Amino acid sequence: MTTNTKRANLAPLLVDVAVPVGGYYLLKNGFGMSTLAALGWSSVVPALRTAWGAVKERTVNGLAALILFVNVVGLLLSLVSGDPRLMLAKDSGVSSAIGIGILVSVALDRPMMTAAMKPWVVKGDAGREAAWARLASGSARFRRAEKVFSLVWGVVLLAECLVRVVGAYTLPVDTMVWLGTVIMVAAMVLGFFLSGALAAGPMAHMVLAEAKDSESTAGTPVLAHA
Repeated sequence: MTTNTKRANLAPLLVDVAVPVGGYYLLKNGFGMSTLAALGWSSVVPALRTAWGAVKERTVNGLAALILFVNVVGLLLSLVSGDPRLMLAKDSGVSSAIGIGILVSVALDRPMMTAAMKPWVVKGDAGREAAWARLASGSARFRRAEKVFSLVWGVVLLAECLVRVVGAYTLPVDTMVWLGTVIMVAAMVLGFFLSGALAAGPMAHMVLAEAKDSESTAGTPVLAHA
């Protein structure tokens, strides 16, 4: 495992997700910007990433495009004011946008959450990286687990959205101010547990087994025949 390989695995996740999402909260809570301004400025990185991929690489960067889409949805919802219940439901709209985007990526056979999960499975190890590539191209079981991982997160996020919207319009506003956060945390815990048990865990075992088999094969001496 090398530092350069680990950085190469983590870099896309940091640029596509951590920078724009972290930037939003930093600008909003740290610098006191309005929701509208924070969403606008935090959209710059995913917008540039999406444009660069479309123009230079002739591909669409899935995570960057999804974050950009979510920010645009948030911007549109932020323009609506005056209804406290609608403002409570606004974050649910963002969750639903992410969930729908993930489910669409599964339907297109390009599960989007793979980019978030892969670095934690391969851990920057060249052998595991090669094992992942072999499994992704030749194992139907591995590909199914990859889809299941994204499917779980898409369903969990949509379910979270539904629960929070129902709560926003049926429970007292003061209750939903704190309960919304509880629901979000519970959904994240559920998502990590289910996706790990159903997909990430089995995939990690497959990658380790494949990497060990490859090492064993490479270390087997070739016998010369007289």
